Amino acid sequence: MFKDKNIIVGVTGGIAAYKAADLVSRLKKEKANVEVIMTENATKFVSPLTFQTLALNPVYVDMFKEPRNYDVEHISLAEKADVFLIAPATANIIGKIANGIADDLLTTTIMATRAKVIFAPAMNTNMYLNPIVQKNIEYLKKLGYEFIDPAVGMLACQTYGPGRMAEPADIVQYLKNSFYSKDLIGMKFIVTAGPTIEPIDPVRYVTNHSSGKMGYKIAEEGQKRGAEVILISGPTNLKPPEGVQLIRVNTTLDMFNAVKEYFDRCHALIKAAAPLDYKPEVVSDVKIKKKNIENDELNIKYIRNPDIAAYFGKIKKDQIVVGFAAETNDLIENAKEKLINKNLDFIVANDVSKDGAGFKEDTNVVTIIDREGIITDYPIMDKSEVAKIIIDKVKKLIEDKS
Repeated sequence: MFKDKNIIVGVTGGIAAYKAADLVSRLKKEKANVEVIMTENATKFVSPLTFQTLALNPVYVDMFKEPRNYDVEHISLAEKADVFLIAPATANIIGKIANGIADDLLTTTIMATRAKVIFAPAMNTNMYLNPIVQKNIEYLKKLGYEFIDPAVGMLACQTYGPGRMAEPADIVQYLKNSFYSKDLIGMKFIVTAGPTIEPIDPVRYVTNHSSGKMGYKIAEEGQKRGAEVILISGPTNLKPPEGVQLIRVNTTLDMFNAVKEYFDRCHALIKAAAPLDYKPEVVSDVKIKKKNIENDELNIKYIRNPDIAAYFGKIKKDQIVVGFAAETNDLIENAKEKLINKNLDFIVANDVSKDGAGFKEDTNVVTIIDREGIITDYPIMDKSEVAKIIIDKVKKLIEDKS
């Protein structure tokens, strides 16, 4: 994600400086080039050698020490930055930048950069809530500086409230989002994900192996790029992507009704869910007991559920409708049949029996077939990469219609 990106991390003098070490380590694992600038106070909490070892780059502290090269360091660092992150950001550094004070290497470099500057505040709760600090934060936001809100919890000073620096994993995700092109602003997507369940009695139900991972990645990709995303999800164990509107459903009929509510206002419906095609005709209102079953055989009659993709594929106007075909045999033939019968704009087919392509995998191996009959095979890749391909194709089709 961060390959060829230069991220300058400014570390200031707070106890949360130890978290910055984890943050730098995570950024390096994402292939970023990381340069660290520390204030003198920050070195009292974590040694510069720690960051030098993690970043695999020199650490900058003293503005007036003998230069390593002929570049003016605060200028060269400022110009090479793709993004400038201050973590932890104390009340002191926020106040200095808000008032144009540049009296050390870190503040001088921040003042000189034209890159996006992001603060991850960390301080005592009362200090964070102080009206002066809040005024400085709001002022900087108006100037275009960004802030990653601190978490609420027990702080090192034993007070409880806002002020804990956001977790390194969350900061990395925020940075990932900041590099996304917002090319989908104004578009509205419905994404369905996961399995559905159909009750047999109050304690039993039927379902399938869908994990929802593919649909959640598609929803995340759309949201990051500026689309308004409605994620209609069957039962999963996944954390929903930040910023999407999540609608939880259980049965196929629930999912159908949820899509119907929003379909007229969407640009695209991406049907990544695996809803059950059939449901028990009769649902017992009490638990079915073995002693009440004749000949030890439980016979359940099933009836058809609504076919969500087919219904909306046939009533669509200008919307794009994308379907999925999870197969175990005759992949292309089965996918083509669904594409035509359900009037889809394109279909994403995968053989779930292949290594790396199963429901619960983080990777997928897909083939995309469009209305013109063009078949495109893709190698095994992370589901987030597959999501990007799908969203790119949806975007192009929407633009072609406009």
